[in-house]
Amino acid sequence: MEAYQFPLERFGGLRRLERLKATADRGPTPCLYIDLDIVEAQYRRLRRAMPYAEIYYAVKANPAREIVELLARLGSSFDIASRYELDLALSFGVDPARLSYGNTIKKRADIAYAYERGVRLFACDAEADVHNIAELAPGSRVFFRVFTQGTGSDWPLSRKFGAHPELILDMARFAARSGLEPYGISFHVGSQQRDIGEWDDAIARTKLLFEELEEQGIALGMINIGGGFPAAYLDPTHPVEIYTSEIGRFLTERFGDALPRIITEPGRYLVADAGVLVSEVILITGKARQSLYRWVYIDAGLFGGLIEAMGEAIKFPIFFDAEGAAEEIILAGPTCDSMDVLYETYKYSMPNQASTGDRLYIYTTGAYTHTYSSVSFNGFPPLEMRFLPRRAVPAQTTSAPGPGSS
Repeated sequence: MEAYQFPLERFGGLRRLERLKATADRGPTPCLYIDLDIVEAQYRRLRRAMPYAEIYYAVKANPAREIVELLARLGSSFDIASRYELDLALSFGVDPARLSYGNTIKKRADIAYAYERGVRLFACDAEADVHNIAELAPGSRVFFRVFTQGTGSDWPLSRKFGAHPELILDMARFAARSGLEPYGISFHVGSQQRDIGEWDDAIARTKLLFEELEEQGIALGMINIGGGFPAAYLDPTHPVEIYTSEIGRFLTERFGDALPRIITEPGRYLVADAGVLVSEVILITGKARQSLYRWVYIDAGLFGGLIEAMGEAIKFPIFFDAEGAAEEIILAGPTCDSMDVLYETYKYSMPNQASTGDRLYIYTTGAYTHTYSSVSFNGFPPLEMRFLPRRAVPAQTTSAPGPGSS
């Protein structure tokens, strides 16, 4: 049997692991540790790679105050999904002009709440929502989310969101008649998208909508390309610079040098790589004497922050801190629910000398883990989140393109 191996070099190397263990090994499990230095590095890297776009951090990916405060200081704008995320951003002095209410499903009271606090940019994909915005947020800018398939993404977002182009044409005309400003088109190619061509297809659809509405006297001024930039899980991806370069080319091919205002809403890309979830082996057992695979139960499961492992959609990199030959296993969580199985079809490897009480380190868990964990299912508390001591002195605020830039 081959010795157990894990590609540590892909995830920060031994030095990162040792730095993590210096803090985490004194703490409880399960616990999510966030490295704000990585969040800042990811933000700066995306700014360099995408100078033609404004970054609106998708707060839902990880709404930790420390993360929002850091990104606000760096000059990021914010995509908010609720009045609670709005209040969070405002608590750090973020100008409402740097906020986009990107959730297309919102209560009438929440539209009014956002408008009263200065938000003037709203997403929509239903005429009823446009009507509510016209009534409760008069004169606001609205942008329309076009339906996409999300093919090639690990976490598609196509079933619930978006409208077909003919409905968007109707909504834009209705918005104009209702005193709103039909401002732009948005799309989302799916979270953890590795197929660059999906952006090309969505941009082509967007161009057609721009042209059809211009013929009807409605001049749009913005494209919101959503998120989708992949983080570093097990499946390989291109560097973000490849995605942003190609997206820039797609935009130029369709719109020429005079691009509309471009907004992007990264969430996972900015924070996922910054997180490592430290867990513990609870039990190792076989289901029968002749079982081909042992079951390994850990104290973090679907209900403890790893819900994106449902259907084995997101394959988190998992390092077992033990020695021995590689053994394929079935990995499951700790709750009394048969659904709480992380990976059964896709086989992870574990050192065969691993035992109860050993720790494991689940990388790329900074996004959609802490806030996905249940409040007290089976009595377990929500996933705890802590922050590693920062290595670098925080840099001065960087300027971001203004809300009216193109």
